[in-house]
Amino acid sequence: MTTSRNATLEAWMKEHGYSSNSLADAVNSAVGDLTGRVGGLDGSSVRDWKAGRVRWPKSATRVALEKVTGLPATALGFVPRGRAPSSAPAPPPEDPVERRRFLTAGTALAAAAAAPASGSSRRVGTSDVVRLQQRFAEIVASDHRHGGRLGIEQKAAALADEALALQDSGSASQRVRAYVYACAAAFRSSAMWASIDGRRYEDAVVHMREAQALAELAADPAIKFRIWSHAGTLYRHMGRPVEAMAANDVARSLSLTRRDPLFASLGLARQAAIHGVAGNVTAARRSFAQAQEAMDRADPVADRPMWMTSFYDQAELDSLALTGYLALGDYETAEAHAHRCLAALRPHMKRSKAIATTRLACAQLGQGDVGPAVATAMTVPVDAAAHHPRVARMLRCFHTRIHTLAPNSPTTHMWNQYAHTTWKESV
Repeated sequence: MTTSRNATLEAWMKEHGYSSNSLADAVNSAVGDLTGRVGGLDGSSVRDWKAGRVRWPKSATRVALEKVTGLPATALGFVPRGRAPSSAPAPPPEDPVERRRFLTAGTALAAAAAAPASGSSRRVGTSDVVRLQQRFAEIVASDHRHGGRLGIEQKAAALADEALALQDSGSASQRVRAYVYACAAAFRSSAMWASIDGRRYEDAVVHMREAQALAELAADPAIKFRIWSHAGTLYRHMGRPVEAMAANDVARSLSLTRRDPLFASLGLARQAAIHGVAGNVTAARRSFAQAQEAMDRADPVADRPMWMTSFYDQAELDSLALTGYLALGDYETAEAHAHRCLAALRPHMKRSKAIATTRLACAQLGQGDVGPAVATAMTVPVDAAAHHPRVARMLRCFHTRIHTLAPNSPTTHMWNQYAHTTWKESV
């Protein structure tokens, strides 16, 4: 029997920066989340999928894969048993952002979709939780590509409302209800993060308060950590380091930071960035060193939530170090961390790459290296420069600074022309 390669899965893995081994690890972790027992896949299992030798994975593996990717198995090129493979190529995965008009119609629509038919007896179960987790994976993936956009915030908030409407739609075990509350808290925390990233701070505070209440109902320490850690970031961006430190300390005090050094590392790295905003050089350096030491101790294959494994790694630690040292005015150290961050970033982290590239340009300009700074700034993607509020704001500051440092230089004239023709209103 001849087999055809699963080109759709291969293309998805390439786009999102997954090797066979790393995808196997992610699916194993998702199996653990769903069943309580980590899966047993390895790189050869994924290679069998890509080669077409396994056309339809087992049910638990398939659901876990859908959780990791945010896509149904058929959209990844898999073929249900008993169905002949189509000779036509699979349709491209639907862009979650393009679906936002169906997902942001408001709480009433979400409640109507979740409500049981009159006279029926609805049982909320694990399949409902899996569906919500798949939607959450879509939100996370969209954030990594775009970040900060109002559509992501609205979609995440609508899905939080949908999760809460599900609670009222029928009976459920206490365990399932806790999972649903955790999903609602995760969605609301993503809405909060999109607001922070888009510099819509008043909206972020509203999402934060709702997320904190939902996390208490879920009694989920990981999502509590995410929300309080985001709260620290919110106050840091608002220029309120005392409140930022207090919020981040709540996250760092949770027991999972003692059980898992990776959570401890993230808490310490964000604490160091707060010290940077506060101008505390010694504390910032100490916290970054502690964050690195904790990361070095962390088990790379431990079972962790998808939102954590999808973004926190050495590249993100260096990104936070870049942030902190830039705030401190230590431009040389900031530049070193920027290069490390950009070298290690996973391919799907497009938003993070745009931010780190912009900060690298600012670090180079801070050292008076006008030519390299302009060359770096000109590599920032146009879409991010025009539509990502944090990137656009940094580029406006870059624009002002370069005119202060070298107002009449040929390099500045080149920058002016490029900015005018490429970004127009973005600087």
